[in-house]
Amino acid sequence: MGPRPGGGRADAAAAPRPSIRAVAATAGVSPTTVSHALSGTRAVRAETRERVIRAAELLGYTPNRVASGLRLQRTGVVGLVSDRIATTPFAGRIVQGAQDAARDRGVVLMVVDTEGDPGLEAQQLRSLLDHRVDGVLIARMSHQEVAQPEALGATPVVLVDGVPAGGWLVPAVAPDEHGIAATAVGRLVAAGHRRIAMASTTDDAPATRGREAGFRAALADAGLAAAGSRVERGSSDARGGRAAGRRLLEAPPGERPTAVFGFNDQMAMGVYQAASTLGLEVPADCSVIGVDDLEIVADGLEPGLTTIALPHRAMGRWGMTTLLDRIEGTSTDVAGTVLLACELVERASVAPPR
Repeated sequence: MGPRPGGGRADAAAAPRPSIRAVAATAGVSPTTVSHALSGTRAVRAETRERVIRAAELLGYTPNRVASGLRLQRTGVVGLVSDRIATTPFAGRIVQGAQDAARDRGVVLMVVDTEGDPGLEAQQLRSLLDHRVDGVLIARMSHQEVAQPEALGATPVVLVDGVPAGGWLVPAVAPDEHGIAATAVGRLVAAGHRRIAMASTTDDAPATRGREAGFRAALADAGLAAAGSRVERGSSDARGGRAAGRRLLEAPPGERPTAVFGFNDQMAMGVYQAASTLGLEVPADCSVIGVDDLEIVADGLEPGLTTIALPHRAMGRWGMTTLLDRIEGTSTDVAGTVLLACELVERASVAPPR
């Protein structure tokens, strides 16, 4: 009698699932090491982890997530709640950094966008908790204060690009705003500028306060507090930058700043536009530095804008790694805000003053 129709597929489906011991034997390690390497619950040397992963792929081994979740009382799913994913150009970098860390630890990331609506955020958080996520990453798309959401309860949480408000004790990560200003001023001073001004925003936020304070401190450190430290404010967009830039640059040549530090790239673009309206050239008559490294702006301007890139991907990765450590009980971090350094991206908007 010939083989039963479909018998080959049935035999394949009935083939025993590769065991963790088989993976361990193939990789030349213990089953415990395989478990740690694939779950990320303990540190394993990179070369050992790679060997385990290759062995698991060769044998077609996948951990039994359901059994593991029941044993550890976890689902292996983590939520990321953001205020403006759809409309913020940096959102993808934060999500990518978080996803990198989640993938390394075998965790699934569930992302929701609240559109900046507190009511919708509370609803989304309740939905995530209904899905029994193991923890929540709250990511803001601009550095701001964040109050503790009531819906979270005792769920592990970490803030990204946010500062906990109202005495909330939770780990957080944000850009070093003082360091941003110090880098910008240092670059302009190194180019020979002594009359340096800032086009800042009217927004009352940690980023605004930190960059302005850092700007003044950096000028004082350079011995330029009396000569510089002029700050003009506007909305945090090109229109606000044009208004602030015009007020700064319409001064007589002997009093006019030879360089302007823009709160962000959009305001810096407005300063370019104000300079052009007044018959001034960047950087010949006025050097300009921005913040964000918003490529569509910084690369699109002529000359290209020298700017300071915010560490969005690094913040996403730090936040997710810290959250997973808290979920697994291996975190040694205490509640507080970690500040990440930011990188200067050179283009062509800075030159020595005339």
